[in-house]
Amino acid sequence: MEPRFNLFDSPTAAKVAKRFFGVSAILDQSTLPKTLRELVELRVAQLNGCAYCVDVHTKEAAAAGESALRINLVAAWRHSTVFTEAERAALALAEEGTRLGDGGVSDETWAAVREHYDDDQVGALVCLVSLINAATRMNVIVHNPGGSYQPGAFAALSN
Repeated sequence: MEPRFNLFDSPTAAKVAKRFFGVSAILDQSTLPKTLRELVELRVAQLNGCAYCVDVHTKEAAAAGESALRINLVAAWRHSTVFTEAERAALALAEEGTRLGDGGVSDETWAAVREHYDDDQVGALVCLVSLINAATRMNVIVHNPGGSYQPGAFAALSN
């Protein structure tokens, strides 16, 4: 697949992208573990069919110390034993927050999230799911392919 368009070739889109990544970097200041953030972003990328974001978050999760087993089982997290109850709540929020047209976030999922995460972490999770959904949509629209991402490549954009 060839990209349809390079967002960085558009002065306006490039400015938005730089600010978008800067906002995303704020989540690094939260107490949510980097590996959890990457797994949540990976699950949203999978759901939205974004090969570029799957590439990014698979590699970033590995670079953050996540195991290959857990990365590979994210797509089937409901049927695996390698995720904690807290991680399962975050992954459920990611799925339901991505599939809003299917009824949105259930009361059961919200209760599980509230059980395992404090107010700041809940806010960070909501922002994380929202931001990765926006990123996947941008990349899918312009057909950004996966496969060439190098871990840490976004660091320069958030400065």
